[in-house]
Amino acid sequence: MSLRRRLHAAAAARRRLLHHRLDGYRLGTAERASVNAKIDGAISKIQLVFAVLFALLIAAQIRVQLFQAPALATNPHNPRQALLAAYRGSILASDGTVLAATQGGARAYPLGAALAQVVGYASARYGTAGLEDAYDNVLSASNVSTDPIAQFRLFVNPAQRRLQHARGATVVTTIEPDVQRVLFRRLNRYAAAAGVVLDARTGAIVALASVPSYDPDSLDELFPALRVDTSSPLLDRALQGLYPPGSTMKIVTAAAALDSGTVAPDATFYDPGYVQVGNFRIHNDEDEVTGSADFTTAFALSSNVDFAQIALKVGVPTFYAYLHAFGFGSDLGLALPASLDHVPAQGAIYSGELAQLGFGQDDLQVTPLRMAVVAATIAGGGVEPRPFLVREIRRPGGSVTAFGPGTLGRPISAETADEVTKMMVAVVKRGTGTSAAIPGITVAGKTGTATNEQGAPHSWFVAFAPAQSPRYVAAVVVEHGGYGAAVAAPIVRDVLAAALGRK
Repeated sequence: MSLRRRLHAAAAARRRLLHHRLDGYRLGTAERASVNAKIDGAISKIQLVFAVLFALLIAAQIRVQLFQAPALATNPHNPRQALLAAYRGSILASDGTVLAATQGGARAYPLGAALAQVVGYASARYGTAGLEDAYDNVLSASNVSTDPIAQFRLFVNPAQRRLQHARGATVVTTIEPDVQRVLFRRLNRYAAAAGVVLDARTGAIVALASVPSYDPDSLDELFPALRVDTSSPLLDRALQGLYPPGSTMKIVTAAAALDSGTVAPDATFYDPGYVQVGNFRIHNDEDEVTGSADFTTAFALSSNVDFAQIALKVGVPTFYAYLHAFGFGSDLGLALPASLDHVPAQGAIYSGELAQLGFGQDDLQVTPLRMAVVAATIAGGGVEPRPFLVREIRRPGGSVTAFGPGTLGRPISAETADEVTKMMVAVVKRGTGTSAAIPGITVAGKTGTATNEQGAPHSWFVAFAPAQSPRYVAAVVVEHGGYGAAVAAPIVRDVLAAALGRK
């Protein structure tokens, strides 16, 4: 017999034997019930074990997702966050000073509170703000996937994390750190204030500060309190604060009167201390009487009575035409959030309202940046510069995107700008702004004391220097600071002196 047949025969014999044994074994009813009960009990125990394990998994998930999520998300040892932060690009000042970078797996801000609202923050818990938000798409590492599965692979595979090496771009700003520090230090003496410094030749924002401020390196701990703080430390007052411009608005009123030909440069005015315009009684501070004065003297002494009459001569249509020409109420085009000026509807302006607009009162509200641009327009010979804060973006591959000067229009002629410059020089030499004088440098400026319903007047000063060949423009407002000459003007003096290397 062949081997194959013998194997088949043996298998058949085993099957017959097994069938015979099973056929001869029959369980009774009681025995069968006992076996089934044991099987059911075992199954129930297994089900209970799985149910408990499933419940534990759910509890662990709830604990991680609801209670531990914030701490895990912001923990610098979290590989996901560490990876994203490690390859996020830096933000630099114009001279290369680091304004924001990743250190030890977390973002660090070397200038701290001095530039907090401008640079902003990048927080896993609270998101992004400022430049960190405006340029998030270029600062972020381009090839770090946000897909959950890819993120999990990065979490469990250190080798794969090392492959994710592309860094975000570097953002280079126009900020000059030394000027920024001086501006913030001077503003920080007051409860609430804001300031802007521009390069008069290009419109580049050299310094931008707002107080109160906060420590961006401690944002995660401070944010809940910052969010409800009634002093609004998260608010960038330089870009988003709205204030009546007070007598700094006389720059625009004078420019409109001269440029439109309504008032000649050698015109004279008489100020008896007040003027009645409809239901409005216009008067100077403390009812001061300036008497007879030429245009430049009326400007230098900041006569509300004279400028109310000048605004009335200009008239509503022409006055509003110049408001729009100077850009009031329009977007200045920054990447950062900025408030639009509040300009009263032209149809609601009658003689009394126009008289008040002539010296920066009524319902007109502006940002410090707007008034800096107004002063820069005079400094630039009547050309309105486009302010900008970022000079270039440097990408890892070596490509560079540069941003340079631009203009927003020409609201007035060069001749008009020259006449207004002479008036602003007179303010600092012999008028209300002598406290802004810098030895050896001719400063052109204008004070402002803006009344408001919430308390003491806001203190304003705008200026540029040197007047003959402007390099820097500054605008400062101190909330409820009082007279512009007493508070804001000395701040601008110190900031311009620092910018020009005189301090």
